Amino acid sequence: MTVNISLCMFLNTMKETLSDVTKDTKSSSRTNNAIKVKSVIPRKRQQLLKWYGWGYKDSMFKLTGETTVFTGKRYSIGEKNLPHFQKWAKDRFNIDTTKTPNIPQLPTCYPDSRLPDTVRQELETIAPISTEGVDRLIRAHGQTLKDISNLRANKFPRIPDAVIWPSDHEQVVQIVECASQYRIVIIPFGGGTSVSGAVTCPANERRPILTLDTSEMNSILWLDGEQLLARVQAGIVGQDLEREMRSRGFTVGHEPDSYEFSTLGGWVATRASGMKKNTYGNIEDLVVQTKVVTPRGVIEKSCRVPRMSCGPDWEHVVMGSEGCIGIVTEVTLKIRPVPPVIRYGSLVFPDWDSGFYFEREVAKQRLQPSSIRLMDNEQFRFGQALKTEASWGGVLLEGLKRVYITRIKGFDPTKLCVVTLLMEGTPQSVAERERILNRIAAAFGGVPAGAENGERGYTLTFVIAYLRVSLCLMLSRCNKNYGAK
Repeated sequence: MTVNISLCMFLNTMKETLSDVTKDTKSSSRTNNAIKVKSVIPRKRQQLLKWYGWGYKDSMFKLTGETTVFTGKRYSIGEKNLPHFQKWAKDRFNIDTTKTPNIPQLPTCYPDSRLPDTVRQELETIAPISTEGVDRLIRAHGQTLKDISNLRANKFPRIPDAVIWPSDHEQVVQIVECASQYRIVIIPFGGGTSVSGAVTCPANERRPILTLDTSEMNSILWLDGEQLLARVQAGIVGQDLEREMRSRGFTVGHEPDSYEFSTLGGWVATRASGMKKNTYGNIEDLVVQTKVVTPRGVIEKSCRVPRMSCGPDWEHVVMGSEGCIGIVTEVTLKIRPVPPVIRYGSLVFPDWDSGFYFEREVAKQRLQPSSIRLMDNEQFRFGQALKTEASWGGVLLEGLKRVYITRIKGFDPTKLCVVTLLMEGTPQSVAERERILNRIAAAFGGVPAGAENGERGYTLTFVIAYLRVSLCLMLSRCNKNYGAK
């Protein structure tokens, strides 16, 4: 059953007309053939990602003797010596860097599945399903500290009884109907980056729990380059979506901190915010239409328009619902052409207050670039710890910069703060924006610190989560049986 939400009598009478107009005005630039995207993350997530924490298995801080290397080649600091990291780690966390932590081993024992065999067999006729312990365990949590602690000690009071992977909207409808018939709990699962507890299984739940993994629903159903809209399945991962859009000359522009692993449906369900929201908006500014499967039927707005002037907006009920209302299967999104110029920048301020009032003035003048972030001194020092080994010329240049900042400008290294910038647009607009921002910064004692530092600060967001994993391993001094039960 499909429930069409009409928000006023006018929409009821105009529904067919709007549908006909939409059909008649399809632009010639519209791609109607679905684009099946090859996801970066396989169905067996543990083959690529750490089962015991955040990120890729081949990416972590590795301490050997007096050197530190961030392993793998997925990030700009990958496979490069970080000469300042160990001192920072020792000073900040009193870590004994001479001891090598052991990587936790997967548990060898899991709770029995409560899903009846007859129901499992019926679900198998709809979509692939697994009752394997490891598949269930790694979808029993998000990424809070409590989640990771429970995960490594294998002490979740309850984990899902099965995991199922639908590939389209129709299969989700069938799964929900089956679950309703047999009184089975469904928990939607996207990228597993949640920090709200939305994917945690209720400890006292007696009914079977089925995790519905949306990762197989990762197609771009259509793309309209003239109307700048795209219809996308909700399980697509952020980096996959952006890669496919950019290969066709477009961008969604939504980059939350979890962008590498989180999904479009997860963004909608958690009302996500992105690092480039000043230009592209948050997820609520990008969503035009959603399709949601509930136990009572499918809910979808009866016409595809970005805004209605009467009644509450149904999409705003869906956004932030954390999977409680239903399962988001498809989303119509606004897209934009890729900007011709993307430029990073950074500014150094003598203290937090100076940086704060600079950003306040920028906001008052409505001059925010795509991304503008104020990093406190703690973050600044961590950024310095991630600096790679430089050539003699680079060392000399860094020395000169340090002398200028600390001696000539008189900044205290223990108090100074940094603002990172990301500017997008035409060459003229970006150059003008940068000139004005530098002028405002000067009024608050700020000094330009270059594009390289700005890019490092921006990408720091994607690396910082790995720090928690590495520090926990180093601090725990885990033994060979760690995580087993």
